Amino acid sequence: MKYIDEIDVNGKTVILRADFNVPLKDGQVSDDSKIIKSLPTINYIVENGGKVVLLSHFGRVKTLEDKDGKSLGVIAKYLENVLKKSVVFLNITRDESLKGSIDSLPMGSIILLENTRFEDLNNKAESSNNPELAKYWASLGDIFCLDAFGSSHRAHASTAGIGAYIPWCLGFLMKEELTNLTYVATSPERPFSIIMGGAKIDDKIKLIENLMPKCDYFLATGGIANSFLKALGFSIGASIATDDVDLLVKLREIMLNNKNKILLPLDATVGSTYADDYVKYKSIADIGADDIIYDIGVKTLEKYKLAIDKSKTIFVNGTAGMYEDSRFTNGTQQMFTNLSLSNADVYVGGGDSVAAAKKLGFEAKFKYLSSGGGATLDFLGDGKLEAIEYLKEHGYENINA
Repeated sequence: MKYIDEIDVNGKTVILRADFNVPLKDGQVSDDSKIIKSLPTINYIVENGGKVVLLSHFGRVKTLEDKDGKSLGVIAKYLENVLKKSVVFLNITRDESLKGSIDSLPMGSIILLENTRFEDLNNKAESSNNPELAKYWASLGDIFCLDAFGSSHRAHASTAGIGAYIPWCLGFLMKEELTNLTYVATSPERPFSIIMGGAKIDDKIKLIENLMPKCDYFLATGGIANSFLKALGFSIGASIATDDVDLLVKLREIMLNNKNKILLPLDATVGSTYADDYVKYKSIADIGADDIIYDIGVKTLEKYKLAIDKSKTIFVNGTAGMYEDSRFTNGTQQMFTNLSLSNADVYVGGGDSVAAAKKLGFEAKFKYLSSGGGATLDFLGDGKLEAIEYLKEHGYENINA
């Protein structure tokens, strides 16, 4: 497995799978972090005599109506501004004339094709890793470079299939992500703590089971904490938690085997099922049938701070609660403040926690913010990413340095 700086791109056309699936507000890019993270690989190829053909998905496209507002044209304009270089946008995914258009452009050119998910209207050709589509995209260039970490946990035609037909490598963003996450997963400086929230524990149980033996403290928040509390027999009212009986049994087993590691909330700020303006501070032992836990309380913050201050490495996945509502922001705000004032190296992964760190002004105060959501969790769960595993098994011959 090689990275882009280990190969000669001079005179070559590189098919670069980036991740431009960014949020828009009023038709404009509202968070450009994924775009910015793609620039080093793009610039390296251009500055070393290559030509770049960019591929990316942009939202979900399952029907013709879904195509509205999903064109990458707006990304092409934004990319041109941040690169300060011309970007040629070709608003098609495949066409008889496409290769000729690409070949006619000089080395140093940057070309962006239309949303790869438009090909899912063709019997899910993109997401099912259709070999015909992958081979067609491969025919447009000489080298395939995967740099879309956030999409690398799925082996699609654009993230993996292309590499079966032309030599492949990984970009700088992939290198950065794999280096940082491998450290967290395999050799973090101890004490190592995990702060985990989110709505559904069902989606994270594999990750919890994998990381629990490796950590010294596990601080639960959000729906994850609610499920642990429910498994212990606490009333959590109408709060979100799992109803899976087998999973609740498994959670009790995990707590029994890790009772010195797992920290659960002592108190909470709650809302109610019957009044939108109801906000009250309560002990966990006093949660009523109509209460909905939306944030952790001050006693929980004090308890969690003790573990945070002891830690040397901390991985954060999730927030303390529904931070988007100003009434329930305090837990996440104060927890992030405690993290930023600690001596620990803090790694943040997962969409909600990264978004919260940015919104609350902590982006520059943590060691690393991962660009992946599901990809981050999949990699930490078992050390594998589906696209890379596919490339290792089915990829074209290794590129010579």
